Amino acid sequence: MQVLRNGTKVVRSFRPDFVLIRQHAFGMAENEDFRHLVIGMQYAGLPSINSLESIYNFCDKPWVFAQMVAIFKTLGGEKFPLIEQTYYPNHREMLTLPTFPVVVKIGHAHSGMGKVKVENHYDFQDIASVVALTQTYATAEPFIDAKYDIRVQKIGNNYKAYMRTSISGNWKTNTGSAMLEQIAMSDRYKLWVDACSEMFGGLDICAVKAVHGKDGKDYIFEVMDCSMPLIGEHQVEDRQLITDLVISKMNQLLSRTPALSPQRPLTTQQPQSGALKEPDSSKTPPQRPPPQEAGRPHRHPRRCTLQQQLPGRGPTAPGCCITEASGSPAAQQVAVPDKCVQLL
Repeated sequence: MQVLRNGTKVVRSFRPDFVLIRQHAFGMAENEDFRHLVIGMQYAGLPSINSLESIYNFCDKPWVFAQMVAIFKTLGGEKFPLIEQTYYPNHREMLTLPTFPVVVKIGHAHSGMGKVKVENHYDFQDIASVVALTQTYATAEPFIDAKYDIRVQKIGNNYKAYMRTSISGNWKTNTGSAMLEQIAMSDRYKLWVDACSEMFGGLDICAVKAVHGKDGKDYIFEVMDCSMPLIGEHQVEDRQLITDLVISKMNQLLSRTPALSPQRPLTTQQPQSGALKEPDSSKTPPQRPPPQEAGRPHRHPRRCTLQQQLPGRGPTAPGCCITEASGSPAAQQVAVPDKCVQLL
């Protein structure tokens, strides 16, 4: 955690219990690669929203688009109208000329960056030279003359749909002036976001972006995870929904954590009968070694579980034998050999 204090950068460390990630883990701009932190949190087993596995998988948009292709094959083009896309792993593969005009997206850029509208093959070759400088992949999609953009978001069990119409005439509706309004949540939109929310084991927060063309058709082109920006007039409500979602997830984790058992007392109950009972050695302090006989070297007991006396000095606990290590090859044993205490 980096904190600026009087113009000085102070770095402090802490171990979180739960993580909510609301920014891109990887971007094309400088100092926007936080994948090593995501790996570290996954290594530590930290719970998060969304899951760290899904956040790492969202670090490459073609990887996410491949999941959308799988949904398209399952639901079909009528229910899930996914846009066509061509993937180029590097600039050297940008030889196949698509049908123009196209939108070329360079690398894992977001928020309108790295997106270029290409009108002809001459401009396409120029873009290929730019991709060569970035040393990354690129994708190409057919340009859709859009009437408005559609965004369907899901936060927990809450759904919202928005329509954004460009006023300035820019083909990027997130650039320049645009009019944003909330629209009715239809079953068609709900199917889109529900299908995408099942990616990578489940997404608690996600959004689907599409364009409605002037031809009257919808085209899905992107899915956003928990890094999606909040838009519209209900941003305060959306923040509260995210807060409630985090608290709910933390409570679920707390309920699955086993409760600590109370510590047992260290004292033991005295036996009521005359016979001595064997206490637990892990709960009682070690007993004092028995007194030594005259002429024998002092030896310390390795372990003693019963209070006893040597023969000739008092009665021995019933069912006990005493073994002493002496200089002779054999040890001396007395009493009944049921239990033994060895004196070293």
